Amino acid sequence: MGKGHLEAFSDGVIAIIITIMVLEMKVPHGESVESLLPLIPVFLSYVLSFVYVGIYWNNHHHMLHACTRVSGSVLWANIHLLFWLSLFPFATGWMGENHFSPMPSALYGAVLLMAAIAYCMLQQTLIAREGQAPVLKTAVGNDWKGKLSPLIYVVAIVSTFWVQWMAQVLYVMVALLWLVPDRRIEHVLQHKET
Repeated sequence: MGKGHLEAFSDGVIAIIITIMVLEMKVPHGESVESLLPLIPVFLSYVLSFVYVGIYWNNHHHMLHACTRVSGSVLWANIHLLFWLSLFPFATGWMGENHFSPMPSALYGAVLLMAAIAYCMLQQTLIAREGQAPVLKTAVGNDWKGKLSPLIYVVAIVSTFWVQWMAQVLYVMVALLWLVPDRRIEHVLQHKET
């Protein structure tokens, strides 16, 4: 089965997720700068989630570019990832509206954790689908970022109940870790083409 429909469907779902997140930000009643102040936590939550969705979209695109075909198991693994990504607007809104309080921040971390696990499952399913010498397997290597991120999410989830701001710092840290462009797949594809 070709991968074009999977990419198009995933792109559409991710675009809808971003749209829902921005629509969750309510316009303040008032024309002064002070009327915007209560929206700062909501806006910061949106920015963080927007960056995360962008990271997933970018890496998803590169990952699918490295494979040649998809199977039914790949489709289900992709749906699993999209399910967790689709919870970003809810988790983002709840955390922002409640000014990063512990329970909403922990739920946000749980959604991030499950999305990371789902992404890893999709990646492993694609690697298994590609056979003995897949480009993706070579490119991913030991995937230290993919292994470190869930551990940081768990620490962040637990820490939010003791040091409230620590979870936010850890969520931003993981985003910054992935924001640095990961050129592994591009390098492997370039070497394969030459």
